[in-house]
Amino acid sequence: MTRRQILLFCLIGLVAASCTVGPDYKRPEVSVPPVYRGADTGPQVGSAASFGDLAWWNVFQDPELQELIRIALVENYDLRVAVSRILQAQSQVTIARSQQYPTADVGVSAPYAAFPGGERPPTFPRDSFEPQGGLGVAWELDLWGKFRRNTEAAWANLLASEENRYAVMTTLVAQVAQAYLSLRTLDLTLEISQRTVTSREQSRDLVQARLDGGVAGILDLRQAETLLYTATKTIPEIQRQIEQTENFISILLGKNPGPIKRGRPLSQQVAAPTVPAGLPSELLARRPDIRGAEQQLVTANAQIGVAKSLLFPQVTISGFAGAGGAVISGSTFGPYGVFNVLPAVTLPIFNMGRLQAGVDFNEAVAQEAVLRYQQTIQLALREVSDSLVEIQKRREFREQQELLTNTLADASQVAKLRYEGGVSSYLEVLDTERQYFDAELQLAQAQRDEYVGVVQLYKALGGGWQAETPATPPAGGKAAAAVGTP
Repeated sequence: MTRRQILLFCLIGLVAASCTVGPDYKRPEVSVPPVYRGADTGPQVGSAASFGDLAWWNVFQDPELQELIRIALVENYDLRVAVSRILQAQSQVTIARSQQYPTADVGVSAPYAAFPGGERPPTFPRDSFEPQGGLGVAWELDLWGKFRRNTEAAWANLLASEENRYAVMTTLVAQVAQAYLSLRTLDLTLEISQRTVTSREQSRDLVQARLDGGVAGILDLRQAETLLYTATKTIPEIQRQIEQTENFISILLGKNPGPIKRGRPLSQQVAAPTVPAGLPSELLARRPDIRGAEQQLVTANAQIGVAKSLLFPQVTISGFAGAGGAVISGSTFGPYGVFNVLPAVTLPIFNMGRLQAGVDFNEAVAQEAVLRYQQTIQLALREVSDSLVEIQKRREFREQQELLTNTLADASQVAKLRYEGGVSSYLEVLDTERQYFDAELQLAQAQRDEYVGVVQLYKALGGGWQAETPATPPAGGKAAAAVGTP
């Protein structure tokens, strides 16, 4: 085969390589409502602006909480694992893309053979030494797009890995914020309990003095002690929860369990969002898990083309060019050049339906990926709607709880005055004090639940993966090669 024929053969292969079997990716249709259920009515409904577009440092404005989130976005092990998977996916893209091109290897051989004695075949030399070296080339022509589809799948896997990292960031920001809110709630609960203990110790001392003076009975003292011990028993439990919450936050930060710095009090944490939820259709481009599910769909769709390409002929060209020499029975030959080209065509004829089953399998995988993509969107819509009603109803509950707490605070003061004036028994003080203490604890919990609802809405809208630097890669951009905030 002459060089011209070889070049012509390669040109034909390159032209034929423009044929790619398998379906091209097309985003499936999904049913998305015009507005979220639970969204407030008004001029902002239908606006493209969304609470989820805000950067996390604009949502969580406590400096200590911001610092905790920054540390978590660098040191958290789940996030570092996600970055490692991006690096793995980048390597897989290089591997898949390299299969589209020829491979070349340099090889050297020096075989030696000898018949030291005895009879030998007449055509065999007494001894021979044939050193040889050169360049070997092999190339499987991508006639049907097998390697291009495989590269497409690898790229989609890389993008899915990136989206997984963003999803981990979104979840991590929400976890740190919720844990910090729980910690500040426990701090407030401990403060309420300690303040109540102090007040009830004073009440017990007062009853003891009245008992000593013959004004009160022993039952009044026991009731005062009951109130006191009801408050004191809560303190060890709250302290246990505080330390365990600190340990949980430390693990989120990638650190060993230890104390956590506090910032603003619970009442000065996140508030109800003033920015609307935005359009449900924008959620498809904002939430990392939805974008990741779509990239998994792209991967499954490309693998159909890989499987279909195996049904067609495979063409491989291999060749070798080099130089060598020989020493045979004491006679020297060479040096001489070596050159060969070996085109090979493989056509599948009989394989018991294995190749077609591979196509059917990948089509079924792609169908599953479509369903998972659509399911992910529905779950996202539900999370947003649930969070919207969560914030609204938690706020209404907190407002009513504030009214109840204020009323019971006033009732407690009145009951104490009535008892000290001898108008009523200590049983009235016991009942109002118990209700007031429970109401204070429930109010702290109601404030936390309202704030957590805001955090959940922010996460459900896809917020939290934004970087603090303008170098953030857009969705579908290059993968980060270093651990930390992208």
